[in-house]
Amino acid sequence: MNEQNVSAVILAAGKGTRMKSSRAKVMHEVFFKPMIHHVLDALTPLQIHQTVVVTGHQAEKVEQACANYDVVFVRQHEQLGTGHAVRVAEPALLSVACDVVLILCGDTPLIRAETLQSMLNEHLAGSHKLTVMTTVVDEPTNYGRILLGNSGFVQAIVEEKDASPEQKKINEINAGIYCVEKNFLFSALQGVGTDNKQGEVYLTDIIAIAHSSGLQVQRFFCRQSEETLGVNSRYELSLAHATLQRRFLRRLMDQGVTCVLPETITISGEVEIGRDTIISPNVAISGKTTIGENCHIASFSCLVDSQLGDNVSIGEFSYLNGITVADNNSILPQSCMNHKMVSNE
Repeated sequence: MNEQNVSAVILAAGKGTRMKSSRAKVMHEVFFKPMIHHVLDALTPLQIHQTVVVTGHQAEKVEQACANYDVVFVRQHEQLGTGHAVRVAEPALLSVACDVVLILCGDTPLIRAETLQSMLNEHLAGSHKLTVMTTVVDEPTNYGRILLGNSGFVQAIVEEKDASPEQKKINEINAGIYCVEKNFLFSALQGVGTDNKQGEVYLTDIIAIAHSSGLQVQRFFCRQSEETLGVNSRYELSLAHATLQRRFLRRLMDQGVTCVLPETITISGEVEIGRDTIISPNVAISGKTTIGENCHIASFSCLVDSQLGDNVSIGEFSYLNGITVADNNSILPQSCMNHKMVSNE
């Protein structure tokens, strides 16, 4: 991919009313960091020429949280829809030499860099003005439905609140990620109105505009629908966290670490663990913790910002915070009780 050819826009202005929170939606933590960080991390390997983050609700806090990333911030002072958010980014995008804009949302923390790269490769290899990422889900409620023509190209995207009963039965949905030729994007947005039940400027309306202009709208099908999960509720927040945790534990296991009952184990992404180490059930490890080879971390232990050498054994119920344990050492089980009665008397 030509790194000079693509700019990215991350839409991160929304409040997220279904989160039932005073905090900006993209600031809610998923797998130990704000969910927008996962989106930015997915873009980093792509060598995007410029990344524009559109902020709005609690803009200063979002911008401060993303200050360590190489991004440009623009503010959407009134949240008037996704199309309006992209319009706000127009001056920043027109200030650089790029032909293609990759648009994605800040509340999709499960998207992988490899998937975005594949989508870009397909778009850049073709001659289409617009490519839409789609996927199929069992329960499409709250997602925009994909309307296809006989040729397989996308004719339109219908939002949930505007969909007919028949359209609501469609389970191919809009993943909310687009590759768009820049000049077409802003030309089409000029023709997008607010004639919908939300009274907003829908970015998705550019698909119908392209179709009515005789342009073919390509679709990039994401086979792993979990990647496209948009976090709009606390339940979806928990699903995203569990998925990212599962991915990380799988990576550790592929590197030679044993995780017994991984669904009960919590390990943050910056933790490093050597091969042949065994992590027992109900263990939590976080922060800048490093664990050497051939160690054993027993159940109900919690390690934070600690360094363990090789051949270290940590007993049950141990709590280590900022502790260094040298090679070949052990910490005995804590709070061990055997056939004793504990009372307040």
